[in-house]
Amino acid sequence: MDTLSARFQLNWPSFQLKVDLQLPGRGVTALFGHSGSGKTTLLRCIAGLERAQRGFVSFKGEIWQDAKIWLPTYRRPLGYVFQEASLFPHLSVLGNLRYGMNRIAVAERRSLDQAIELLGIEHLLERKPARLSGGERQRVGIARALAVSPRILLMDEPLAALDLKRKQEILPYLERLHDTLEIPVLYVSHAPDEVARLADHLVVMEGGRVLASGALTETLARLDLPIRLGEDAGVVLDATIVERDTQWQLARAEFAGGSLWSRDHGLAIGRRVRMRVLARDVSLSTEHQENTSILNLLSGVVDAVADDDHAGLALVRVQIGASVLIARVTKRSAAALGIAAGRQIWVQVKSVAVME
Repeated sequence: MDTLSARFQLNWPSFQLKVDLQLPGRGVTALFGHSGSGKTTLLRCIAGLERAQRGFVSFKGEIWQDAKIWLPTYRRPLGYVFQEASLFPHLSVLGNLRYGMNRIAVAERRSLDQAIELLGIEHLLERKPARLSGGERQRVGIARALAVSPRILLMDEPLAALDLKRKQEILPYLERLHDTLEIPVLYVSHAPDEVARLADHLVVMEGGRVLASGALTETLARLDLPIRLGEDAGVVLDATIVERDTQWQLARAEFAGGSLWSRDHGLAIGRRVRMRVLARDVSLSTEHQENTSILNLLSGVVDAVADDDHAGLALVRVQIGASVLIARVTKRSAAALGIAAGRQIWVQVKSVAVME
């Protein structure tokens, strides 16, 4: 079966992990939640770095752990990327990359060239770790994890130790991995922007439990779950660039249900993109607004209404064709507009983030 199955019960004095998951055997699965939710503990249990009192792990039909079987980490065909790259300081970048290959049978080794090219580290191969920036060290760490020819890649908040500038430098390389790798990736994060850019499947954790597990677009659009995204609540849409307005430096992307204008990033017509629309950037109206600075006006039907985390605010989910958008409005405005399930509504989208 082309999946990862993971069931664990781990009891510590101040924390309990209890999960039962079936995860896809391809694409990027994000384990998302606040600090202390159990994301890293779950990842370490899957890797064999923590041994749960009761556990079961199988990957594509191969059992790694059950009541009788326990494969140590080095026998599990995985690559693991930690928050800190922890490279060997006495070895060059190339030496670090080659080190992990020694435990892999020659017949199973893949060429290092792909990992080096994907992470853009060709010019760093002769350097020692002390001469690398934080972002460069992490790219080398990821390449080293790929060098062991893993059948699955586990990444534990690989951007957590980086400042914003370094994160922005490395994200395109992670997107390249998403588009290129044939192996599945488990990606731990508490950053909604990383999840929105990289994930195909989303597992939401809180207090050592799984609150939700499903396709990213569907799970983000649910209002019946306490997914604490705060100001970052919103949806992700799969879209295609269909028009560019070079005069005003805008681009229009079509999704299943409509289209949205955004700032032109120079992407070619026909390019597939993800668009992230935050609830705070969506407003509602019962009438089509003619004279407005907002370019994106869409007709839809209210699908659901729920209380927001913020007092006095509500989240409104609107069905637009086969897609949904979420708006954050005051409860006073919702009452004044008569917003309820089934109500025809106009959606005004003020800002769209295009993720290449």
